[in-house]
Amino acid sequence: MASTQYTDGRQERRVENYTKFWQKDLGKEGETDSQNRVESYTDVVNGYYDGATELYEYGWAQSFHFSRFYKGEAFAASLARHEHYLAAQMSLRPGMRVLDVGCGVGGPAREIARFADVNIVCLNNNDFQIQRARKYTKKAGLEDQISYAKGDFMKLSEQFGENSFDAVYAIEATVHAPTWEGVYGEIMKVLKPGGVFGVYEWCMTEAWDPSIPAHKELAHAVEFGNGIPEMRPLKKAHEAMINVGFTIEHEEDLAERPDEVPWYYPLEGDIWKAQTAWDYFTVWRMSWSGKLVSHTAIKVMEMVGLLPKGTYDVGESLKVAADALVKGGQTKLFTPMYLAICRKPVLSE
Repeated sequence: MASTQYTDGRQERRVENYTKFWQKDLGKEGETDSQNRVESYTDVVNGYYDGATELYEYGWAQSFHFSRFYKGEAFAASLARHEHYLAAQMSLRPGMRVLDVGCGVGGPAREIARFADVNIVCLNNNDFQIQRARKYTKKAGLEDQISYAKGDFMKLSEQFGENSFDAVYAIEATVHAPTWEGVYGEIMKVLKPGGVFGVYEWCMTEAWDPSIPAHKELAHAVEFGNGIPEMRPLKKAHEAMINVGFTIEHEEDLAERPDEVPWYYPLEGDIWKAQTAWDYFTVWRMSWSGKLVSHTAIKVMEMVGLLPKGTYDVGESLKVAADALVKGGQTKLFTPMYLAICRKPVLSE
Protein backbone atom coordinates (compact mmCIF):
# COMPACT_ATOMS: atom_id res chain seq x y z
CA MET A 1 0.00 0.00 0.00
CA ALA A 2 1.33 3.43 -0.97
CA SER A 3 2.19 5.82 1.84
CA THR A 4 -0.11 8.79 2.33
CA GLN A 5 1.88 11.92 1.49
CA TYR A 6 0.50 15.05 3.14
CA THR A 7 0.78 18.39 1.37
CA ASP A 8 2.79 19.69 4.32
CA GLY A 9 5.49 17.06 3.69
CA ARG A 10 4.58 14.46 6.29
CA GLN A 11 4.43 10.80 5.27
CA GLU A 12 2.01 8.61 7.15
CA ARG A 13 3.86 5.33 6.73
CA ARG A 14 7.09 6.53 8.28
CA VAL A 15 5.17 7.91 11.26
CA GLU A 16 3.42 4.54 11.66
CA ASN A 17 6.73 2.67 11.36
CA TYR A 18 8.67 4.78 13.84
CA THR A 19 8.07 2.72 17.00
CA LYS A 20 8.83 -0.51 15.10
CA PHE A 21 12.53 0.34 15.16
CA TRP A 22 12.57 -0.59 18.88
CA GLN A 23 11.66 -3.67 20.88
CA LYS A 24 8.40 -3.25 22.81
CA ASP A 25 10.40 -4.15 25.90
CA LEU A 26 13.36 -1.76 25.85
CA GLY A 27 15.18 -4.05 28.24
CA LYS A 28 15.45 -6.57 25.40
CA GLU A 29 17.17 -4.20 22.99
CA GLY A 30 20.27 -5.67 21.38
CA GLU A 31 23.14 -4.60 19.12
CA THR A 32 21.20 -5.70 16.04
CA ASP A 33 18.38 -3.29 16.91
CA SER A 34 20.80 -0.39 17.36
CA GLN A 35 22.61 -1.19 14.12
CA ASN A 36 19.33 -1.32 12.21
CA ARG A 37 18.43 2.17 13.48
CA VAL A 38 21.87 3.53 12.63
CA GLU A 39 21.63 2.18 9.08
CA SER A 40 18.08 3.58 8.74
CA TYR A 41 18.75 6.88 10.53
CA THR A 42 16.93 8.98 7.92
CA ASP A 43 13.71 6.97 8.32
CA VAL A 44 14.03 6.93 12.11
CA VAL A 45 14.52 10.68 12.41
CA ASN A 46 11.95 11.67 9.79
CA GLY A 47 9.33 9.30 11.16
CA TYR A 48 9.84 10.77 14.60
CA TYR A 49 9.69 14.43 13.56
CA ASP A 50 6.75 13.93 11.20
CA GLY A 51 4.85 12.82 14.27
CA ALA A 52 6.47 14.89 17.01
CA THR A 53 7.06 18.38 15.55
CA GLU A 54 3.63 19.84 16.32
CA LEU A 55 3.71 18.20 19.75
CA TYR A 56 7.06 19.88 20.43
CA GLU A 57 5.70 23.26 19.39
CA TYR A 58 2.61 22.84 21.55
CA GLY A 59 4.32 21.38 24.59
CA TRP A 60 7.65 23.19 24.47
CA ALA A 61 8.48 25.98 22.01
CA GLN A 62 9.76 26.63 18.48
CA SER A 63 13.27 26.05 19.86
CA PHE A 64 13.62 22.30 20.33
CA HIS A 65 16.29 22.21 23.00
CA PHE A 66 16.97 22.38 26.73
CA SER A 67 18.67 25.19 28.65
CA ARG A 68 19.99 26.19 32.03
CA PHE A 69 17.82 28.24 34.40
CA TYR A 70 18.55 30.96 36.88
CA LYS A 71 16.19 31.27 39.83
CA GLY A 72 13.10 33.17 38.65
CA GLU A 73 14.09 33.07 34.98
CA ALA A 74 11.25 32.67 32.48
CA PHE A 75 11.24 29.59 30.26
CA ALA A 76 11.40 31.58 27.00
CA ALA A 77 14.19 33.79 28.35
CA SER A 78 16.22 30.73 29.31
CA LEU A 79 15.93 29.23 25.83
CA ALA A 80 17.03 32.50 24.22
CA ARG A 81 19.95 32.90 26.64
CA HIS A 82 21.15 29.38 25.81
CA GLU A 83 21.21 30.33 22.12
CA HIS A 84 22.89 33.68 22.82
CA TYR A 85 25.52 31.94 24.94
CA LEU A 86 26.48 29.63 22.08
CA ALA A 87 26.68 32.54 19.63
CA ALA A 88 28.82 34.50 22.08
CA GLN A 89 31.15 31.57 22.75
CA MET A 90 31.59 31.18 18.99
CA SER A 91 32.29 34.94 18.63
CA LEU A 92 29.77 35.27 15.81
CA ARG A 93 30.00 38.66 14.11
CA PRO A 94 27.74 40.68 11.77
CA GLY A 95 27.84 39.50 8.16
CA MET A 96 29.24 36.03 8.84
CA ARG A 97 27.86 33.18 6.73
CA VAL A 98 26.74 30.54 9.21
CA LEU A 99 25.33 27.02 8.80
CA ASP A 100 22.73 25.66 11.24
CA VAL A 101 22.98 21.85 11.12
CA GLY A 102 19.60 20.32 11.98
CA CYS A 103 17.56 23.49 12.41
CA GLY A 104 14.15 22.14 13.47
CA VAL A 105 11.54 24.80 12.73
CA GLY A 106 14.15 27.54 12.92
CA GLY A 107 13.62 28.92 16.42
CA PRO A 108 17.33 29.13 17.34
CA ALA A 109 18.28 30.47 13.90
CA ARG A 110 15.82 33.34 14.18
CA GLU A 111 17.09 34.18 17.66
CA ILE A 112 20.76 33.99 16.70
CA ALA A 113 20.19 35.99 13.49
CA ARG A 114 18.70 38.81 15.56
CA PHE A 115 21.30 38.55 18.31
CA ALA A 116 24.47 38.32 16.21
CA ASP A 117 23.31 39.88 12.91
CA VAL A 118 24.66 36.96 10.91
CA ASN A 119 23.37 35.31 7.72
CA ILE A 120 22.26 31.74 8.39
CA VAL A 121 21.69 28.80 6.05
CA CYS A 122 19.53 26.25 7.88
CA LEU A 123 19.80 22.59 6.97
CA ASN A 124 17.04 20.09 7.63
CA ASN A 125 16.12 16.75 6.08
CA ASN A 126 12.44 16.95 7.05
CA ASP A 127 10.04 18.62 4.60
CA PHE A 128 7.38 19.25 7.25
CA GLN A 129 9.75 21.16 9.49
CA ILE A 130 11.20 23.17 6.59
CA GLN A 131 7.74 24.35 5.54
CA ARG A 132 6.94 25.48 9.06
CA ALA A 133 10.35 27.10 9.49
CA ARG A 134 9.93 29.15 6.33
CA LYS A 135 6.49 30.32 7.43
CA TYR A 136 7.73 31.44 10.84
CA THR A 137 10.78 33.14 9.34
CA LYS A 138 8.65 35.09 6.86
CA LYS A 139 6.37 36.17 9.68
CA ALA A 140 9.42 37.34 11.65
CA GLY A 141 10.66 39.39 8.70
CA LEU A 142 13.99 37.55 8.59
CA GLU A 143 13.91 36.12 5.07
CA ASP A 144 16.86 38.28 4.04
CA GLN A 145 19.03 36.78 6.77
CA ILE A 146 17.84 33.18 6.96
CA SER A 147 17.37 30.60 4.21
CA TYR A 148 16.46 26.91 4.37
CA ALA A 149 17.85 23.94 2.50
CA LYS A 150 16.81 20.31 2.52
CA GLY A 151 19.72 17.94 2.87
CA ASP A 152 21.56 15.23 4.76
CA PHE A 153 24.11 16.39 7.32
CA MET A 154 26.24 13.40 6.38
CA LYS A 155 26.69 14.93 2.90
CA LEU A 156 27.31 18.61 3.65
CA SER A 157 30.35 19.04 1.41
CA GLU A 158 28.50 17.44 -1.50
CA GLN A 159 25.66 19.94 -1.09
CA PHE A 160 27.50 23.15 -0.18
CA GLY A 161 31.08 22.60 -1.29
CA GLU A 162 34.18 22.77 0.88
CA ASN A 163 35.29 25.95 2.69
CA SER A 164 31.84 27.52 2.36
CA PHE A 165 30.99 28.85 5.85
CA ASP A 166 32.60 31.13 8.41
CA ALA A 167 30.91 29.23 11.23
CA VAL A 168 28.73 26.18 11.83
CA TYR A 169 26.60 25.35 14.85
CA ALA A 170 24.41 22.43 15.89
CA ILE A 171 22.00 22.54 18.81
CA GLU A 172 21.04 19.09 20.08
CA ALA A 173 20.89 17.82 16.49
CA THR A 174 24.01 15.83 15.60
CA VAL A 175 23.07 13.15 18.13
CA HIS A 176 20.77 11.93 15.34
CA ALA A 177 23.76 11.18 13.08
CA PRO A 178 24.77 7.55 12.51
CA THR A 179 28.33 8.46 13.56
CA TRP A 180 29.81 11.59 15.14
CA GLU A 181 32.98 11.24 13.06
CA GLY A 182 30.85 11.30 9.92
CA VAL A 183 28.87 14.44 10.69
CA TYR A 184 31.75 16.31 12.37
CA GLY A 185 33.97 15.43 9.42
CA GLU A 186 31.45 16.96 7.02
CA ILE A 187 31.22 20.08 9.19
CA MET A 188 35.01 20.34 9.09
CA LYS A 189 34.96 20.21 5.29
CA VAL A 190 32.39 22.99 4.77
CA LEU A 191 34.06 25.35 7.25
CA LYS A 192 36.57 27.84 5.91
CA PRO A 193 40.10 27.49 7.30
CA GLY A 194 40.06 29.11 10.74
CA GLY A 195 36.28 28.73 10.95
CA VAL A 196 34.50 27.89 14.18
CA PHE A 197 32.11 25.05 15.08
CA GLY A 198 29.91 25.27 18.15
CA VAL A 199 27.72 22.45 19.42
CA TYR A 200 25.40 21.48 22.23
CA GLU A 201 25.55 17.68 22.13
CA TRP A 202 23.37 15.01 23.72
CA CYS A 203 25.55 12.41 25.45
CA MET A 204 25.59 9.77 28.10
CA THR A 205 28.03 10.96 30.76
CA GLU A 206 31.14 9.26 32.09
CA ALA A 207 29.01 7.96 35.00
CA TRP A 208 27.01 5.88 32.50
CA ASP A 209 28.08 2.24 32.30
CA PRO A 210 26.49 0.21 29.48
CA SER A 211 27.37 -3.01 31.28
CA ILE A 212 24.76 -2.10 33.91
CA PRO A 213 21.34 -3.17 32.55
CA ALA A 214 19.48 -0.22 34.11
CA HIS A 215 21.93 2.23 32.51
CA LYS A 216 21.60 0.56 29.14
CA GLU A 217 17.80 0.60 29.34
CA LEU A 218 17.84 4.29 30.24
CA ALA A 219 19.87 5.05 27.10
CA HIS A 220 17.40 3.09 24.98
CA ALA A 221 14.48 4.98 26.54
CA VAL A 222 16.18 8.28 25.61
CA GLU A 223 16.66 6.98 22.07
CA PHE A 224 13.09 5.70 21.71
CA GLY A 225 11.49 8.87 23.02
CA ASN A 226 13.60 11.25 20.95
CA GLY A 227 14.15 9.70 17.53
CA ILE A 228 17.81 8.87 18.18
CA PRO A 229 19.37 5.83 16.47
CA GLU A 230 22.02 5.33 19.17
CA MET A 231 23.05 7.20 22.33
CA ARG A 232 26.82 7.43 22.88
CA PRO A 233 29.10 8.53 25.74
CA LEU A 234 30.49 12.07 25.93
CA LYS A 235 34.06 10.92 25.49
CA LYS A 236 33.17 9.59 22.03
CA ALA A 237 31.99 13.06 20.96
CA HIS A 238 35.27 14.56 22.21
CA GLU A 239 37.29 11.88 20.44
CA ALA A 240 35.36 12.36 17.20
CA MET A 241 36.08 16.09 17.13
CA ILE A 242 39.79 15.45 17.61
CA ASN A 243 39.83 12.58 15.10
CA VAL A 244 38.44 14.71 12.26
CA GLY A 245 41.00 17.43 12.88
CA PHE A 246 39.29 20.04 15.05
CA THR A 247 41.10 21.97 17.74
CA ILE A 248 38.82 22.12 20.79
CA GLU A 249 39.12 25.61 22.26
CA HIS A 250 36.57 25.13 25.01
CA GLU A 251 34.43 22.26 26.24
CA GLU A 252 32.15 21.86 29.22
CA ASP A 253 29.13 19.86 30.29
CA LEU A 254 26.87 22.73 31.30
CA ALA A 255 24.59 20.29 33.13
CA GLU A 256 27.38 19.97 35.70
CA ARG A 257 26.96 23.59 36.76
CA PRO A 258 25.53 23.78 40.33
CA ASP A 259 22.25 25.35 39.23
CA GLU A 260 19.53 25.67 41.85
CA VAL A 261 16.92 25.10 39.13
CA PRO A 262 17.81 22.01 37.03
CA TRP A 263 17.59 22.01 33.23
CA TYR A 264 14.97 19.25 33.28
CA TYR A 265 12.52 20.92 35.68
CA PRO A 266 9.84 21.70 33.01
CA LEU A 267 9.64 17.97 32.22
CA GLU A 268 8.80 17.10 35.81
CA GLY A 269 5.32 18.57 35.41
CA ASP A 270 5.26 20.16 38.87
CA ILE A 271 3.49 23.50 38.43
CA TRP A 272 4.74 24.66 41.84
CA LYS A 273 8.23 24.73 40.37
CA ALA A 274 7.26 27.14 37.55
CA GLN A 275 9.64 30.08 37.68
CA THR A 276 7.16 32.70 36.45
CA ALA A 277 3.39 32.94 36.14
CA TRP A 278 3.73 32.66 32.35
CA ASP A 279 5.39 29.27 32.75
CA TYR A 280 2.57 27.54 34.63
CA PHE A 281 0.94 26.39 31.40
CA THR A 282 4.24 25.10 29.95
CA VAL A 283 4.90 23.05 33.07
CA TRP A 284 1.27 21.91 33.36
CA ARG A 285 1.40 20.43 29.86
CA MET A 286 4.04 17.99 31.19
CA SER A 287 1.96 17.01 34.25
CA TRP A 288 -0.18 13.88 34.33
CA SER A 289 -3.34 15.88 33.70
CA GLY A 290 -1.72 17.91 30.93
CA LYS A 291 -0.51 14.75 29.22
CA LEU A 292 -3.96 13.18 29.57
CA VAL A 293 -5.64 16.14 27.88
CA SER A 294 -3.15 16.48 25.04
CA HIS A 295 -2.76 12.78 24.29
CA THR A 296 -6.52 12.23 24.32
CA ALA A 297 -6.86 15.07 21.83
CA ILE A 298 -4.13 13.54 19.66
CA LYS A 299 -5.90 10.18 19.64
CA VAL A 300 -9.19 11.75 18.57
CA MET A 301 -7.55 13.85 15.84
CA GLU A 302 -5.74 10.79 14.51
CA MET A 303 -8.98 8.81 14.47
CA VAL A 304 -10.76 11.45 12.38
CA GLY A 305 -7.83 11.86 9.99
CA LEU A 306 -6.54 15.24 11.13
CA LEU A 307 -3.17 13.72 12.08
CA PRO A 308 -1.19 10.93 10.37
CA LYS A 309 -1.67 7.43 11.72
CA GLY A 310 1.04 6.68 14.22
CA THR A 311 1.12 10.21 15.69
CA TYR A 312 -0.47 8.97 18.91
CA ASP A 313 2.22 6.30 19.28
CA VAL A 314 4.94 8.89 18.71
CA GLY A 315 3.22 11.02 21.34
CA GLU A 316 3.31 8.10 23.75
CA SER A 317 7.04 7.76 23.08
CA LEU A 318 7.40 11.37 24.25
CA LYS A 319 6.09 10.28 27.66
CA VAL A 320 8.87 7.71 27.79
CA ALA A 321 11.29 10.46 26.76
CA ALA A 322 10.22 12.82 29.52
CA ASP A 323 10.60 10.19 32.24
CA ALA A 324 13.96 9.01 30.88
CA LEU A 325 15.37 12.52 30.52
CA VAL A 326 14.36 13.49 34.05
CA LYS A 327 15.86 10.29 35.42
CA GLY A 328 19.00 10.80 33.33
CA GLY A 329 19.33 14.34 34.63
CA GLN A 330 18.72 13.43 38.24
CA THR A 331 21.23 10.57 38.16
CA LYS A 332 23.76 12.57 36.09
CA LEU A 333 23.87 9.75 33.55
CA PHE A 334 22.75 11.97 30.66
CA THR A 335 23.40 15.50 29.47
CA PRO A 336 21.75 17.50 26.67
CA MET A 337 24.32 20.29 26.88
CA TYR A 338 27.86 19.14 26.35
CA LEU A 339 29.22 22.39 24.90
CA ALA A 340 32.21 22.32 22.57
CA ILE A 341 33.74 25.22 20.67
CA CYS A 342 36.05 23.90 17.96
CA ARG A 343 38.32 25.53 15.37
CA LYS A 344 39.31 24.32 11.92
CA PRO A 345 43.05 24.82 11.56
CA VAL A 346 44.03 27.68 9.28
CA LEU A 347 46.37 25.36 7.39
CA SER A 348 44.55 22.03 7.26
CA GLU A 349 46.32 19.02 5.95
